[in-house]
Amino acid sequence: MPPTLISRAPGQEPRRTPAPTAPPSPSTWLVRMVSELPDTDDGNHVYLGVHVRGTVTVGRERAGTLLEPNDLVFCAPARRHLLRFGEDGRMIFFRVPRCYLGVAEPELDRVLGVPVRGGEGIGALASCFLTALAANAESRRPPIGDRHARTAVHLLSVLVVELLEAETADTAEHADGASGAGDEILARVHAHIEEHLTDPDLSPESIARAHHISVRYLQKLFQNDGSTVSRWIRQRRLASCRFELGRSTRRTTMAAMAHRWGFSSPSHFSRTFRGAYGMSPSAWQALATSAFAPMTAHTQDERPR
Repeated sequence: MPPTLISRAPGQEPRRTPAPTAPPSPSTWLVRMVSELPDTDDGNHVYLGVHVRGTVTVGRERAGTLLEPNDLVFCAPARRHLLRFGEDGRMIFFRVPRCYLGVAEPELDRVLGVPVRGGEGIGALASCFLTALAANAESRRPPIGDRHARTAVHLLSVLVVELLEAETADTAEHADGASGAGDEILARVHAHIEEHLTDPDLSPESIARAHHISVRYLQKLFQNDGSTVSRWIRQRRLASCRFELGRSTRRTTMAAMAHRWGFSSPSHFSRTFRGAYGMSPSAWQALATSAFAPMTAHTQDERPR
C-alpha cells in the first residue's frame, strides 16, 4: 500500500515500523514525501513538516508556538517531542538528505524545531511549492521528479541559511546590544560581499575602504555576528560553488571554478571545499548530477509499497 501523504498525530493510531533508510546514493532522489516522522533517525536525513490543518504546536525552550496552515518546521526523529499534535493535527513531511543543504551538522541542528511562517518571505515560497507537490501526489508518486527535487533543495537550503542568519542576528542583539547603525553597516557589507564574491582581491581591507570604516571596526561587526570577515567570504564562495556544481549538467574543471570564484588555486579550492563538505568538488558534482538522472527500473522497484 502506498504511504499516505498527510500524517496523523503520532501515537493516535497503530504505527508501522518504517523501513531502514539508506544513505543518499546516485540511484535515489533528493526529496521524498513520507507518511509520517519515523521513530528512528539514520543520521543522514532531516525532515521538513508543512502544517496542513488542526492544532500542532512546536515547543522550544519551554515555550510553544502554535502553527498556522502552511507554516513549516525542520525536525528529526530524535526531537520528535518538539511537535505536539492535537486530535485533528495534520502535517505533510518531506525527507531531505542533510548533505544537500549546504551547512555543517551543528548548524543544521540549530534550526530543528524553529517554526517558519508560511505566509511571508522564503517560507511562503517553500510552503507553496511543497504543498503543490503534495496536492499532485496521486499523479506524481514519490520519489519526486528531478526538476522538482532540484527546486525544493535549493529553496530549503536558502531557508536554512536565512534561519541561521536570523538566529545569529538575534543572539548578537541580545548579547551585545548591537546598535541599529552597526546592523545597517553589516547588512551593506554582506550585500557588498555577495556582489564581489568573484573578485580575487576581495578582502577585509578592500571592504573597509569601500564602506569608509576601519578594518578593526569591520572585524568587530563580524565578531558581534559570530563570525569573521574571511570566514564569511569563504563560506559564501563555497556555497556559490556548491550551487553551481550541483545545478550544472556539464563537467566543470576545478581550475575554472577556482578562478571564477576568487580562490588562489585549484588545489586551495579543492582543500577548502573538502574541509567544508567532506568530499571533493568533483565528487560533489558527480553525486549531485547523478541524483537528478532519470529513474531506473531498479529505483522504481525500491519505491514504498
